[in-house]
Amino acid sequence: MADVCQVSVTAPTQEEASRLGRLAVESRLAACAQVSGPLTSTYWWEGAVCVADEWLCVLKTTADMVAPLTDVVRAAHSYDTPEIVVTPVVGGDEDYLTWVRIETASPGGS
Repeated sequence: MADVCQVSVTAPTQEEASRLGRLAVESRLAACAQVSGPLTSTYWWEGAVCVADEWLCVLKTTADMVAPLTDVVRAAHSYDTPEIVVTPVVGGDEDYLTWVRIETASPGGS
């Protein structure tokens, strides 16, 4: 697995998506959080097709931080089953990827 990852999380409001992103960054579990939306999600839930507006929070982190980041997001999220999807970063600007590694490596960061 690549050592840098993007973790996507949807939330029902901009405020919640921003709160989750800030929590992840302040906890040094992510170097960066970006919130965008609203977007429209269509999905199955409890036997019915649902449509809802959601906000997307994309977190930049390392593979080592994915498990603790997932735990923190799950505990702080309002959904029973939050969308938490991890995508390995297989390429990118090496200076940026190094920055992600540094910012999530220790409480002091850079």
